[in-house]
Amino acid sequence: MNTSKRIIIVGASGTMGKHLTNAFAKEHEVVTAATDGCEVKVDITSPESIDNMYKQIGAFDALISTAGPTFVGPWSKLTDKEFRKGVEGKMMGQINLVLIGQKYIKPKGSFTLITGALTHEPQKNFANASAANGAVEGFVRAAAIELENGVRINAVSPTVIENSPQYFPFFPGDIPVTMLQLEYGFRKSLFGANTGQIIKPY
Repeated sequence: MNTSKRIIIVGASGTMGKHLTNAFAKEHEVVTAATDGCEVKVDITSPESIDNMYKQIGAFDALISTAGPTFVGPWSKLTDKEFRKGVEGKMMGQINLVLIGQKYIKPKGSFTLITGALTHEPQKNFANASAANGAVEGFVRAAAIELENGVRINAVSPTVIENSPQYFPFFPGDIPVTMLQLEYGFRKSLFGANTGQIIKPY
């Protein structure tokens, strides 16, 4: 029985995306996508770009998103313009991956989005990310009860990850999530039966 799946990883050029690509490519067909440096070019802030990505790739079994630009910086610099970075990037970018992708995903496929512990444990400089995360998690719960053809959706919500030490000072007291813990959070979403869940890999 062939259990290999066709998995799109959006954000595959980043720290998380690279690790997940290497992990899943050993067992599955992985198609990498990002703004640059990957097989398929996509700008998740553009619905047209997302649709073009899906048209280029065709039918698939699962999508992983590790992409989600947000504004990181002091509260005093947080304006409407800066806040929209997270709204158009991490929030609507990921939501559109699902709204558009549902036309292309195979029955019983799965979407896995990325959020983070900032949803419930805010830190200074990350108000934009906290808000975007909360919106994406609300969307995941709602989409799970309406997606058709047995398609599942979950979000993986890590705290700071071990391979991003540049962010450690912003997360005092948090034990970094290992790359293996992160990977198995995504494995739970991809290959389990759960849907509408916020998976915390720590």
